Amino acid sequence: MQPPQSQPKLQLPGIKQILAVASGKGGVGKSTVATNLALALASLGKKVGLLDADIYGPSIPTMLGIPGIVDQATTPLPLERHGLKVMSMGFLVPPAQAVIWRGPMVHRALTQFLTDLDWGNLDFLVLDLPPGTGDAQLTITQTVPLTGAIIVTTPQEVSLVDARKGLEMFRQVRVPVLGIIENMSYFLGDDGKRYEIFRHGGGKKLARETQVPFLGEIPIDPLVAQAGDEGLPIVRKLPENLVSKAYQELTQRVLQELGSLPAPSELPSLT
Repeated sequence: MQPPQSQPKLQLPGIKQILAVASGKGGVGKSTVATNLALALASLGKKVGLLDADIYGPSIPTMLGIPGIVDQATTPLPLERHGLKVMSMGFLVPPAQAVIWRGPMVHRALTQFLTDLDWGNLDFLVLDLPPGTGDAQLTITQTVPLTGAIIVTTPQEVSLVDARKGLEMFRQVRVPVLGIIENMSYFLGDDGKRYEIFRHGGGKKLARETQVPFLGEIPIDPLVAQAGDEGLPIVRKLPENLVSKAYQELTQRVLQELGSLPAPSELPSLT
């Protein structure tokens, strides 16, 4: 299969680095990872934006406690919440309303979110991509000047197969893959024992096979779901929690990988 042709990149001069958080399939906790990663970066004093690029199934508004649609006449977008600048399709349509759009409409919406809104000056813009390798992903990878991508998977094989596809998509469009995160890696019981509910080590295995960094393991904790449902993600609500500390360590590894990237250079057109 021929790789997709390159397209002119959007000009986003106020944003220093753009990170795409992606997964090959749904249900792996990618939006939770993107949100907590953004908050962990902000806790380090960075200016951070979070763009929910899942047009069909936006979940960031719930995770950040922003219910209902936003009156754009009185409330400027992007919104500010928990120290982040945030934009989501969920601010524009009622939660129960389905967005039934074809690819060109998705492309237009994402482009407008990036270029028509005043994001100000950001150290990082974190993009929470929808699962898979469809129109939204292609719009982002082909037109946005991404600094790098982060792949989220769970340990079991069915997730790894799809995560590999997502990883290869970024490689085809020449976006650096900063590494792989294994989410829901294990559960630490009250008895102090570690339970590997969805198996274990798949993320590290995939990183080794694809020769990309392994960024870390995020354990399972019911408090993560509770915090997200309350609109106060775990990194913000319980910074000393085991999961929060895992996110903080993971964020440091992401910064290390960003620091090791080669200087940007002109790449030949993909044909």
